[in-house]
Amino acid sequence: MFQYELLYQSKESAARLGRFHTPHGVIETPMFMPVGTQATVKTLTPDDLLALDAQIILANTYHLYMRPGHELVREGGGLHKFMNWPRPILTDSGGFQVFSLARLRDITDDGVSFRSHISGSKHFISPEKAIDIENALGADIIMAFDVCSPYPCEREQVESAMRRTHAWAKRCKAHHKREDQALFGIVQGGLYPDLRVESAKTIADLDFPGVGIGGLSVGEPKELMYESIETIMPYLPTDRPRYLMGVGSPDALIEGVFRGIDLFDCVLPTRIARNGTLMTSHGRMVIKNQRYERDFTPVDEECDCYLCKNFTRAYLRHLFKAEEILGARLASYHNLHFLLNLMRQVREAVREERLTEFRQAFFAKYGYLDNHRNF
Repeated sequence: MFQYELLYQSKESAARLGRFHTPHGVIETPMFMPVGTQATVKTLTPDDLLALDAQIILANTYHLYMRPGHELVREGGGLHKFMNWPRPILTDSGGFQVFSLARLRDITDDGVSFRSHISGSKHFISPEKAIDIENALGADIIMAFDVCSPYPCEREQVESAMRRTHAWAKRCKAHHKREDQALFGIVQGGLYPDLRVESAKTIADLDFPGVGIGGLSVGEPKELMYESIETIMPYLPTDRPRYLMGVGSPDALIEGVFRGIDLFDCVLPTRIARNGTLMTSHGRMVIKNQRYERDFTPVDEECDCYLCKNFTRAYLRHLFKAEEILGARLASYHNLHFLLNLMRQVREAVREERLTEFRQAFFAKYGYLDNHRNF
């Protein structure tokens, strides 16, 4: 039911092309996954996402557990039917949100006790319960319950979180029974190379159908993130998809693919869109700026998305200044179009053995050579 096909391995880098087969369709990799935290990609409809050719989207286990509740989603036929999305879905385990959002956390080997960030109500999630929730939600790909270390973090705390992640991964695998859901393990270990290698080996030995790389993009310099990816790649299976969790800036997508990553996700494109920031072929554009008040050109003349073909910068700025919902919707559509189109271009560059050339040209045009923290 789940199979990863390695179609092409680049000779100039660790980049590769593949297909991951799931019950709801085939995912062409490398691929970016739009995030639909609460069973919706904010401001967009499923038809919008199909028009963008989003091959898979991500939903958040913690938030859906809080509301409307996983049992209600099960009663509604599972996430695909509940949100009317026909293609693959991935749900994270909720671990990151438990540790970053929930109040008064108490972590033990058994699981995590916490209070809801919404109501303050008490909850307990164990690895087994996390799997029960994800089984009820019914996504194609589900993630093992893990412990994500913050940045910066002392080695002792990182190692403790890693060992607990390994123990919980084994419990998740033992408890998971649905053959129509692929359970991925998660590599942790912070920025300590030896811990990262140990974690990669441990998760690989557990023989999951895919591997997530967690605990990165949590505030560390991107150069350290890239070093961590390079450190563990020799120890990850080549016949399984590799998923870099929580990464979605254009530069990090290209650099991740260059190092052998297959899947990415991030709230970045839609979150900054709702604040009036757009990704364009020449870099970041803050549409609320005064300079666009009488600018009657497209947001990006090189873009063929619905926004850029039909509206001007002046009009989009007006929508944001007037606090019209359409502004956030158009900007969100554009940013996801930009990233999904970027991934298509990256796949083509890998296929034609010119990813290095593509990377250099993109960074020069986008502005990363002068400002590595553009996003």
